[in-house]
Amino acid sequence: MDVIDFISQRLNAKNQFLGEVVGDCMRLIRLLECNQAARDMGKVSCNWSSFSSDKKQRDTFKGVVKLLSSQTRLSAKFGQREKVDRGGLGFMDLFAGCGGLSHGISLAGFTPLLINEIDEAAALTHYLNTTVRPENYFLGDVKNLKTTTCDIERLKGVDLVCGGPPCQGFSTANRQRLIDDARNKLYTHFIRIVGIVRPKVILIENVRGMAARASEIIEDIRRSAGPDYKAEYAYLDAYDYGAPQRRVRFFLIATRLPVSAADIFAGISDHHSRATLGDALASLPRITPKTEPRRSGFESEAHGYRIALAQEPSKNKYLNSLNNGGEAKWVLNHVCRYNNPRDVQIFKRLPQGGDSLHPSIANIMPYKRRNHIFKDKYYKLREDVPCKTITSHMRLDCNMYIHPNQARGLTAREAARIQTFPDDYYFMGRPNSWYTQIGNAVPVSMAAAIGRSIAKCLKQHSA
Repeated sequence: MDVIDFISQRLNAKNQFLGEVVGDCMRLIRLLECNQAARDMGKVSCNWSSFSSDKKQRDTFKGVVKLLSSQTRLSAKFGQREKVDRGGLGFMDLFAGCGGLSHGISLAGFTPLLINEIDEAAALTHYLNTTVRPENYFLGDVKNLKTTTCDIERLKGVDLVCGGPPCQGFSTANRQRLIDDARNKLYTHFIRIVGIVRPKVILIENVRGMAARASEIIEDIRRSAGPDYKAEYAYLDAYDYGAPQRRVRFFLIATRLPVSAADIFAGISDHHSRATLGDALASLPRITPKTEPRRSGFESEAHGYRIALAQEPSKNKYLNSLNNGGEAKWVLNHVCRYNNPRDVQIFKRLPQGGDSLHPSIANIMPYKRRNHIFKDKYYKLREDVPCKTITSHMRLDCNMYIHPNQARGLTAREAARIQTFPDDYYFMGRPNSWYTQIGNAVPVSMAAAIGRSIAKCLKQHSA
């Protein structure tokens, strides 16, 4: 047992989450290459009283930030990122998660001015992988985000407010207005905040079914923020914007600029090339499932590591674009989970494109009497086509996301590549949380394409 494991275990006895986070942080600190990164000390100096309404959350996050920043050259995660000319544009991201939308919007030339997220692990992931100062975070329930917190008054007239407000009460059969349904309190607070801030552009992302309520959402925005907002919605597929997966989502844009929201959608450029799952999986080490359950923290060469040096250079156009033209120095969050022997046999036998009904597994399929229900229980992905939609269900198991050439489910790193996160983007928290963060994220390349069109309109029409 090394010092990292010792300290993590001692902390785990008192606070499991904090122990795991500190273990992650100390693994990062141990890497000598981090000394080549930019200085991060300035991140610690901030007004922590506005950071969160929850003292426990605030103190936990503050402690981790100080631990990270106590190493004088830790900040840039695993090497310098390309500096972006941000052009003076600013944005707020509500329900930011681990930062897929934020990172893409930032690549399009925006500066994050306020980030809101309630989940500690996702917020720490966001912090570690960006240059956002702690005072620009609000870690907590969005209902507590008021004009008296985080100085929202200074953000009036901000260029962009974006987010994917969860709507638990959403149903096409539910005739109650979204804003009147108590289950949709997060959506209600999103609408409240855009009314306070009156941004130049509003961007909402959600599941496809939300289109059935688009006119209602537009009406809510106009009632809260003003009748001068013009709005449109569209279905966008991440595959058209550089992601090697089919992922169709609902996007709504509202603006008070002298331009229509339809023009902003029209300006979103398709990616010039298409990628397959095989492109995303290239160059990662071969690993196998763990053979013992309940050992999520166990790491080895056979089963993968949270943090390891890259042994093989990335070799294709997709990975080159993913990593901004550079070589990935690290293999991060590439750890196999446990699978029982029967599942491993199913993974081995299935051909690419095979599912629970394939004859190769008929004699060992555990649900064959209920095949009409469990048809999609198992699916081996095809490497020659885009991946199916990455979702947060992967936190439970990856049986619907079987690696095309290895007898295991996809790792969090492989899922992150499919979601177009760069290889130096490190996910904090427990392994199951990695999948939740990644599955809930907007693909980075998609967010960047949308952000570039919004930025172009803002620069053309803002006074």
